[in-house]
Amino acid sequence: MNLVAGIAYPTFPAIEIGPIRLMTFGLFVALGVIVGIYVAARRNERYGITRSETERVGLILVGVGFVGARLLWVVTHLDEIQSPIDVVAVWDGGLQFSGGFITAILLAPVLTRKWPKDRRWELLDGAVLGLAVGQAIGRLGCVAVGEHLGGPTDFFLGWTYTGGTVIEGPLEVGVTYHNAALYEFFWLIPIILVLLFLDNRRVPAGVMAGTFAILYGVGRFLTDFVRINDERLWGLTGAQYMTIALTAFGAWVVWNSLRRKDAEHEPSSIGSASGSGTQATESKEV
Repeated sequence: MNLVAGIAYPTFPAIEIGPIRLMTFGLFVALGVIVGIYVAARRNERYGITRSETERVGLILVGVGFVGARLLWVVTHLDEIQSPIDVVAVWDGGLQFSGGFITAILLAPVLTRKWPKDRRWELLDGAVLGLAVGQAIGRLGCVAVGEHLGGPTDFFLGWTYTGGTVIEGPLEVGVTYHNAALYEFFWLIPIILVLLFLDNRRVPAGVMAGTFAILYGVGRFLTDFVRINDERLWGLTGAQYMTIALTAFGAWVVWNSLRRKDAEHEPSSIGSASGSGTQATESKEV
């Protein structure tokens, strides 16, 4: 049955340029990493963090996050693991971003343990801006190979399958399906704009990182409901449980960042009040 057309395109798992065959999933993931680290490094230079330092930390976190993202995907797609090679076959798609992000967050304090606290939060703010940009580009790789799909829909942002091989299927040509990767790509665009707005307003260090965690966590939690190929426990996917923790972490980061900023202002306020009182006393004595 043909439904209302959404966004129509065929899958394109590979791009062939003469004798060269590029796998689109890996290509978009690599491009996302390069652009994301570049954006983070450029931003962090404004806060006294050298580009080389951001790149060093960024590359390490990407590597660790990549492993975490793959492990979470494997855990939530055990039915697709038929041999040991399937565990590492990332060229066919299969990364759970929430697993990678949380893994990177856990490692970040170790890499920056000798830094002043403010610089750590500034680095994290720049990192999530680059991460959001890189994730949006990387999600196009999932779109290219037909991954993270749901059932038929009449949603206008759904994906109308027009042919090509897919990671998840089988699919019927001409039918519109939910495509969580496509939804996430669209959701990341306003997230990036919000982060740029916060960065321009010079909000307290850490607020950008926390805001990203909240917005991405909520969006990913909701889009996972349309997926039909992920393992579920008590009605939720593994990624959804991770995003609950991610959202809670983001809320704590925002609260802690704002509280820390208020605490920094308190001494000056008290000092001003004390100074005013002293001046008033001196005036009376005169």
